[in-house]
This record gives sequence, C-alpha cells and structure tokens, in this order.
Amino acid sequence: MFDVLIIGGGAAGLSCALVLGSAKDKPFAKDKRIGIIAHQKASHLQDALFNNVLGLAPGTTGASILESGKSQLTTLYPHVQQIDKEKVLEIIKAEDSFTLRTNKNLYHTKAVVIAVGYTNLIRIKGLEQYVQPHPRATIEKNRIWLKNTDHLIEDNLYVAGTLAGWRSQFAIASGSGAHVATDILTLWNDGKHTKVHDKVV
Repeated sequence: MFDVLIIGGGAAGLSCALVLGSAKDKPFAKDKRIGIIAHQKASHLQDALFNNVLGLAPGTTGASILESGKSQLTTLYPHVQQIDKEKVLEIIKAEDSFTLRTNKNLYHTKAVVIAVGYTNLIRIKGLEQYVQPHPRATIEKNRIWLKNTDHLIEDNLYVAGTLAGWRSQFAIASGSGAHVATDILTLWNDGKHTKVHDKVV
C-alpha cells in the first residue's frame, strides 16, 4: 500500500515527487511510501526548448530535463519508488483507497496524483466523469481538464499541471505539482500548513 502514487513523469509529476521526497526527515512524512509511475513518452517536454524559464540556461531542452529530473529524484530521494515502463489503464476507487491497474501490475494507494498531459487521448478508465473541455486552451486544439477545485478532484484524488486546467507553460506545470505536494504534506501534518525548503548552512 502506497501513501501516494503519482501518475506522470513530466514537469508536474516530477516536481510533485521531488517536493514530497524532500520531506523525508519530517516526522509526519518519514514513514510514508511514495511512488511515481513515470509516463514520459507523451510528455510535451520531449520536444520543448527553453529560453524563457528562470533558473534554466537558455537552450535547455525538455528532454534533458526529463532525464535529469529522474536522476535528481533517484540521487536525492531514493525512497521515492520510480515505476518505469508501465502505463496506467484504470483507477478503481474503494472506500478509503484506490487500486491502479497498469499494463503489468496492480498497485494500491491511499492517494493519487494525476499529472499526465491534457490531450483528449487520455485513456485512464475511471476518470470519465471528470473530463471537460480545457478552460485555458483554444477550442480547436481539443484539450481537456479534469474538473477540480484547487487541484482536488475528490478526497485523496488530485490532478496537477495542464490537466488541472492550467496553461501549458513549464513553470506553471512545475508549480502546480509542487502545490499539490504541499497540500498532501499539509494533510499528512494533520492540517497544519506545510512547505519544505532547504537552506544554505
């Protein structure tokens, strides 16, 4: 049983995983089991080029960020389990947990973060009732979002990034993933507002 499983290894999913992983020394997070099913093949980062993102050197590619992000997660927070080469096919809700069915396995988790892209090609069963036309994309692109309030679809079911209704900008998607992570940390911390910062000593 995971405490949280993140679906999607793009900007939002990796950011969420990094922030959750960074809380490992907090008493309320130290025993939590965190996983990420790193869908990346369809990430818009695969062919992105960044010149206008604070902190990234001009000319940075999205493909390099995908690779370095996974390496960063492995190096700094190895307790976050990365599940590669699997695709989520269905989310099944139980009374107080979820079962995720992939093309290879079944996973059980208390909370889910959906951070895949916002195309109308989403094929995860169990989400159909939340799918609506994207509120911040041009109609002809036929983009979708999962209806939510402040990233929360329903109890313990979150959405992050462009699929949460945000515009397709790297900084926005990354911030959305971090936002969801801090909401989950706050939940784990008995509702006391929580964030995680490292400091130069």
